[in-house]
Amino acid sequence: MNVLQTTRVAARALARNKLRSFLTTLGIIIGVSAVIATVAIGEGAKAQVEQQFASMGSNLLIIMSGSTTAGGAHGGFGSMPTLTWDDLKSIQTEIPTVRYAAPSLRSTAQLITEEQNWTTSVTGTTSDFFQIRSWPVSEGSMFTSSDLEGGTKVVLLGDTVVQKLYGAGYNPVGQMVRIRNVPFQVMGVLAKKGQSASGQDYDDAAFIPASTFQTKIQGGLQKYLPGVILVGASASDTTARAQTQITGLLRERHHLQPGTDDDFSIRNLAELANAQQEGAKTLTTLLASIAAVSLLVGGIGIMNIMLVSVTERTREIGVRMAVGARRSDILAQFLTEALALSVAGGVIGVALGVLLAEQLASRFHWPLLIRPDVIMIAVAFSALVGIGFGLYPARKASRLDPIDALRFE
Repeated sequence: MNVLQTTRVAARALARNKLRSFLTTLGIIIGVSAVIATVAIGEGAKAQVEQQFASMGSNLLIIMSGSTTAGGAHGGFGSMPTLTWDDLKSIQTEIPTVRYAAPSLRSTAQLITEEQNWTTSVTGTTSDFFQIRSWPVSEGSMFTSSDLEGGTKVVLLGDTVVQKLYGAGYNPVGQMVRIRNVPFQVMGVLAKKGQSASGQDYDDAAFIPASTFQTKIQGGLQKYLPGVILVGASASDTTARAQTQITGLLRERHHLQPGTDDDFSIRNLAELANAQQEGAKTLTTLLASIAAVSLLVGGIGIMNIMLVSVTERTREIGVRMAVGARRSDILAQFLTEALALSVAGGVIGVALGVLLAEQLASRFHWPLLIRPDVIMIAVAFSALVGIGFGLYPARKASRLDPIDALRFE
């Protein structure tokens, strides 16, 4: 028999008992749907982590006052500022692997226009901050060197602040806004940035020159820097080296003796992103492995039913051999039946898995990424399960003796 005839005979055999065929494929359906849903949600989480860290900036290091290790009161994280403005200048000028370095001085203030007001975070920084964060202006212009050196009263607004104060789509460049009763001229509007993984709205923020922040918000020039320093390394493969060099520089500047704890902390976001991605990958692999067990159970179910089918159809096999069917024809027929069961289960499982993943993502607001290659692998694996577990019953059927098969009651 050719492939078409074999397929037709197998389809008729399976159609004779539709309910049993469906129940046989149930294990495959559950296994494939679980794999598809698990991998889709896992890949979505991984993609979201990549997107969130990319929005924070590439090759980013965050330097903070205080140590995260246990120790004396001087080492408590954020307990007192230990970073100075001179530290920032030294990092900018003495570390060759640093491309950008900028302060981030944050406070909260009410922004007031003639008709509206809105309370948001106000950050004092330099133009390097926006280079590190890859955050251009969509309207107006960036801080100039004269703004940063002279402490001019100009402000850059995030998109959310513009919407709250002026309405969506309005261009406020040139307008005046009061921050803590000090008039500032809107210099530009930043491009939309979106939200962080924790739901923080990056666009709900205003930025003024660091020198202006010191005089108008902080209350005057101070030696210590009451915020963090953001550093953008020159390349991704130099981030770790930049971290080491900055640590050595700051320890030397702060006169820390060997064996003493750092009085500052440096967070490498690349390492943090890799750690989170590895964690998500491990969890996805674990869940997918558990789901794969369902596929194997489904395969055992197929083998069991096919063995029953061989026993039930022993006389039919004998008749077919008696009229000229070869052993290879019998083998191909039963193998085709097992393959049809597993592939049908795989296709139904894919549809069910996609539906399940979409429902879970919608209900729990999880990110979702359905990759076509994962779908193809799941269907191919289910087909392999059908061939692997259907081979033994098919071989058993093909090796029956025709005389004994015809005598079977």
